[in-house]
Amino acid sequence: MNSLTEENYLKALYHLVNENDEVSVNDLSRQLNIKMPSVNSMIKKFADKNWVKYESYKPIKLTESGKKEASLIVRKHRLTEMFLVEKMGFGWENVHEIAEQLEHIHSDIFFDKMDEILNYPKIDPHGEPIPDKDGNVIQPDLKKLSKCRENETVELASVTTSSEEFLNFLNKRNLSLGTEIKVLQKEDFDQSIKVSYNGQEENFSKTVCDRLLVK
Repeated sequence: MNSLTEENYLKALYHLVNENDEVSVNDLSRQLNIKMPSVNSMIKKFADKNWVKYESYKPIKLTESGKKEASLIVRKHRLTEMFLVEKMGFGWENVHEIAEQLEHIHSDIFFDKMDEILNYPKIDPHGEPIPDKDGNVIQPDLKKLSKCRENETVELASVTTSSEEFLNFLNKRNLSLGTEIKVLQKEDFDQSIKVSYNGQEENFSKTVCDRLLVK
């Protein structure tokens, strides 16, 4: 049974890995707000468990076994978020912190039943893919709103951050997953974008547009 600390490390690795399944020790240290010696000590333990491949002064390489362990923690988190929204009536802005606590429950039966009750959802309330029971993940083909062209019409499919502040920002502007968005104008100077959706027009900064994933 993995400890809470181990699971937090695994989840951080999952979110930080690049296309080569690698993570720098510095990035992991910053993500977890933990000093480098402690990170190095934990990663050595992970190497002993064959979750990572690690050499001094080189990036951490997540193994297939490590990816599966990390994916199963992410699965619990995202299933919990979906359950809180779909079955308990929480807003998508209120579920992250609760899921952070419940993801550490060590009961496969509990989360399998949650999955069944939800009718096996593929994405969480923020549009992120939910890994299956074997840790497999199907990544959707999405792009940032900031990469769209003028006059292009797209659908909001996911957000890259589930912070309460950002989601409340979207709530105030009546913007949610599944909304059809038309790009009206892009500013060369600051890359801000004017869009229309649901009969209204808004101007979004590049920072906001980078956090909105569309299809």
